Amino acid sequence: MSTTLGEEIKDWVISILIAVVLAFFIRYFIVELYMVEGPSMRPTLVNGERLVVNKFIYRFKQPVRGEIIVFRFPSDPSRDFIKRVIAIPGDTIEIKDGRVFVNGQLLNETYILEKTRGSYPLATVPDGHIFVMGDNRNNSEDSRFADVGFVPYDLIKGKAVVVFWPLDQMKSLP
Repeated sequence: MSTTLGEEIKDWVISILIAVVLAFFIRYFIVELYMVEGPSMRPTLVNGERLVVNKFIYRFKQPVRGEIIVFRFPSDPSRDFIKRVIAIPGDTIEIKDGRVFVNGQLLNETYILEKTRGSYPLATVPDGHIFVMGDNRNNSEDSRFADVGFVPYDLIKGKAVVVFWPLDQMKSLP
């Protein structure tokens, strides 16, 4: 039984449409590829690295301290930021003498580039929000600044899970 050229073209068109729909679904609901721009997450992430961001995970659980997330910049939601979750709803956060305290306990931050300059007054993270900071504290626009502040859950795009490019820097993230 032979197929006509028309049936073969129809099969190709259907296959291509299914592939496009699947790609769209995966891109907008499951994972997204993201490129690190700027030095704010050094040394953990560096400018130009490419990441896989799990967009699905926070439909089932809330972000936890230490996770690296991508979120829409509160003052300009067309821009994406990548930072580390430092405090979650109900936590207290304070920065004094270059040290970060969460719930009164000094945070053990083996991942930061250098001691944090400045201070941040004692504050409680409100429900539905998180407090984020870059690992390169002294070169990071993060929750310490009014234009970012506490990041609402609805601006979180996902959790950074893998650095996949450049290949020699491939690694999973906490």
